[in-house]
Amino acid sequence: MSNKILIVGLGNPGEEYDNTRHNIGFKILDSFADSLKVKFEFRQRTDSPWRTSRLAFTAEGKVKNKLFYLVKPTTFMNLSGKAVNYYLQKEKIPLANLLVITDDVSLPTGQIRLRPKGSDGGHNGLRNIDEVLSSGNYSRLRFGIGNDYPKGAQVNYVLGKWNNEELKIILPRIELAAEAIKDFGLMGVEKTMNAYNSK
Repeated sequence: MSNKILIVGLGNPGEEYDNTRHNIGFKILDSFADSLKVKFEFRQRTDSPWRTSRLAFTAEGKVKNKLFYLVKPTTFMNLSGKAVNYYLQKEKIPLANLLVITDDVSLPTGQIRLRPKGSDGGHNGLRNIDEVLSSGNYSRLRFGIGNDYPKGAQVNYVLGKWNNEELKIILPRIELAAEAIKDFGLMGVEKTMNAYNSK
């Protein structure tokens, strides 16, 4: 098994999208990067080809013998597959070592659910990744954002900011999701599912 792990957090670039429910993938990846003591970069550097960032903010860190490549696409949600495919090819990372982190309105706020494959569930980011990769056979970590919105108001809800009550719930859960990312890389998807899906 390859020692390279590609972790992609889904979200939209730009300050106006910071702290929105749809950007929870970015937030979880930020938390994981903090735990590795690495920073995301989006600029040219000559000393490391990886940091010649394209289509994404990127960071890398090592845990034991595993190299974690962290990617926050700058393509906007609907074109996430472009960045995912680029970094899979660039780093020659097998699909089995890909984990995509996304928001999910069908899960209660703060609940996490790891799966080794699945459908896009109506999520535009996952749909585009499936289309570009011609496959849904990659692991995804879904983070519940709840569905407390009236009919027809889903877009405004997912692009809305977390309120204070929600923040109290999600902040510790973000840390838990970051731990799940690490264990995914070290233990694989099955053992990590068993450890975290019931938490």
